[in-house]
Amino acid sequence: MAGEVLVRRLFAEHGAALLAYATRLSGDRAVAAEIVRETLLRAWSSNSALSEDRGAVRAHLFSALREVANAPADPLEMLAAVGTLPPEQREVLNQLYFQGRDVKEAAASLGLPAETVKSRSSEALRRLREAVAPAAEPTGVS
Repeated sequence: MAGEVLVRRLFAEHGAALLAYATRLSGDRAVAAEIVRETLLRAWSSNSALSEDRGAVRAHLFSALREVANAPADPLEMLAAVGTLPPEQREVLNQLYFQGRDVKEAAASLGLPAETVKSRSSEALRRLREAVAPAAEPTGVS
């Protein structure tokens, strides 16, 4: 319960700034929300710098967020994971990340509503994160 209160307090105080920064880094708000979630969970787990003043806590959180956002994935593992995605999700990722199109442009190119492009992208990225997550890394808090 205390951990939940701490995470809620951290999110209330720093969540908007963390989400804005993560969105700039990732270019995708759904991915950014996952990055912020992981950042807050790591902060809660380490709990080391969280008793310091508000500015130090924010600096610690931004540092942790950069680590989460920049965690490299093995390219071959990522390629294999992309190959397991359904074709419609692969095509959306291709449009957004390899063709450099925004959601509206990808939607027009694919003949889909923008919301469909967003949901397919979000689901594909979630599946890729799960596929390349190290087996030893915990996926949740018990």
